[in-house]
Amino acid sequence: MKTKRFLSVFFLALLLMGQLAVPVQAARVSPPPIQAKAALLVDRKTGAVIYAQNEHDELYPASLTKIMTCLLVLEAIDEGRLKLSQEITATPTALEGLAEDGSTAGIEAGEILTVEELLYCLMVVSANEAGAILAEKISGSVESFVDRMNAKAKELGCENTHFMNPHGYHDSQHYTSAWDLYLITKAALEHPMFMTICDASSHTVPATNMSDERQLNNTNFLIRSGREYYNADVHGVKTGSHSMAGNCLVTTAQHASMDLLCVILGADRTQDEKGIWWTYSFVYTDNLYNWAFDNFSYQTIFKEDDVAGEAPVSLSSTDHVTLRPAQSVELLLPKDVDLEDLEKTVTLTNDPAEAPIAEGDVLGTMRFTLDGEELAEVDLLAFTSVEASRIRVLWRDVKEFFSTAAAKTGLGAVLVLAVAFGGWRLLFRRRRGRYGRSTGGGGRRRGYRGTRKRR
Repeated sequence: MKTKRFLSVFFLALLLMGQLAVPVQAARVSPPPIQAKAALLVDRKTGAVIYAQNEHDELYPASLTKIMTCLLVLEAIDEGRLKLSQEITATPTALEGLAEDGSTAGIEAGEILTVEELLYCLMVVSANEAGAILAEKISGSVESFVDRMNAKAKELGCENTHFMNPHGYHDSQHYTSAWDLYLITKAALEHPMFMTICDASSHTVPATNMSDERQLNNTNFLIRSGREYYNADVHGVKTGSHSMAGNCLVTTAQHASMDLLCVILGADRTQDEKGIWWTYSFVYTDNLYNWAFDNFSYQTIFKEDDVAGEAPVSLSSTDHVTLRPAQSVELLLPKDVDLEDLEKTVTLTNDPAEAPIAEGDVLGTMRFTLDGEELAEVDLLAFTSVEASRIRVLWRDVKEFFSTAAAKTGLGAVLVLAVAFGGWRLLFRRRRGRYGRSTGGGGRRRGYRGTRKRR
């Protein structure tokens, strides 16, 4: 496609404005220039970070906030507190304070929509009022729902996130990071309905009590066929933009066996010399996906039944046991990486391992690194069982017993008594030797017995 070739050549020609913080294995393959405030590309299958730039910086997410809102609604459905088919009436309080120029589906106070239709309004056209209506229904008030958003963020391990509203209006205390958005989106993707909704290029909302049916067109041009940014490999997730946040985008993409997730925060939107407007959040996302698909592939390092080494064994007539990985190890690596460059470090739980050992017992771990960067870690299991030697176990137990404080104290007491008894017997013998002693048996008495008188 001519437009896509132009974009690739044009943006690859741009000079980098700052140093890129990319993983070591990705640094072996030059990434495309990304001039956004933050960017992150993660392999969903292995969790490997392929590209990262300012991924922990606190930045404004704009409508990417709605990913968390949608997640909490889907959780409420799973917990039975809501149903997709449940009807909700938009209240005036839910619509208070919403800017007239913000993203909207035109929902008015008193209008009745189902939870499902509100979710489509929220994620497809980024309707701010849909987020507020759902928030109020779930928690009783928008403020209480925001508390729930922040609690969920902490639960997911987000360390640079704080929400002030359910839709993404600008507030100096409303921020998150590319990494935290990855964690939030990862959790949302566990709900099948999430991708069903946010991957819809368009959606028709049926007529309501206050409106004819309305057509929603997704604000994500990467998933809308016919748009200049369209990429058939991309699916979902959410766009976001305002003057302080810039252009933001979270998406996923699948190609062959690869499954990636990309976050772009704070990209520009500019006009070229021909008067064409370019939204760089779409461009950078497209370039990162194409770069990753072209230069990376999964490589199997170990299969589950492969030999991964040996561990020394004690208390057995067998002096070692063979090790195998707990599961197959597959890494996403640059296609030109020589597997001999991977460093494999084995750490044993006990060295040596003590028998008896059962087949499948965890005896240690193996860590894989490339150029000093840790890529993966896998448990190492005993390939076979190893029986213990009774004699060696008994000798071990005896030594362990006599190495205890109680045994040492008892043994010391016995020795003291033995010495005392030996000393007492020696002293007793000396005293008897001084004053005489019996010969024992039928022996005659010796010594003066006096004169017997004659008759």
